[in-house]
Amino acid sequence: MRIGELAQRAGTSTRSLRYYEAQGLLPARRAANGHREYDENDLRLVQEIRSLLEIGFALEETRPFVECLRAGHAAGDVCPASIEVYRRKLAELNAGIARLSEIRDRLAAQLETVSERKRPCSR
Repeated sequence: MRIGELAQRAGTSTRSLRYYEAQGLLPARRAANGHREYDENDLRLVQEIRSLLEIGFALEETRPFVECLRAGHAAGDVCPASIEVYRRKLAELNAGIARLSEIRDRLAAQLETVSERKRPCSR
């Protein structure tokens, strides 16, 4: 299939596909006429990339998943490198959630303090 069809089937743009190609995530095969050619395996790679991007992964973080698929695995998250990315991403999320919880607690405490001090203003 050509780049436009791959983009349509994967739900992305041709520009994104070219970028994935430039980053080495998508193979760059050319037909005799110079047009890019893709197959169902390439569609699966792009779907994996898009799926991971949608849940907050950076493009570079998708590389182990793509490599796992290219190695012939049915899923991109069965290889040790992919699992390690999951672990690292989960740790980042947990740290972010902990930080946001701290901020929420501090704001709630501040609001409570302000509410207790609040007196009607007289003018």
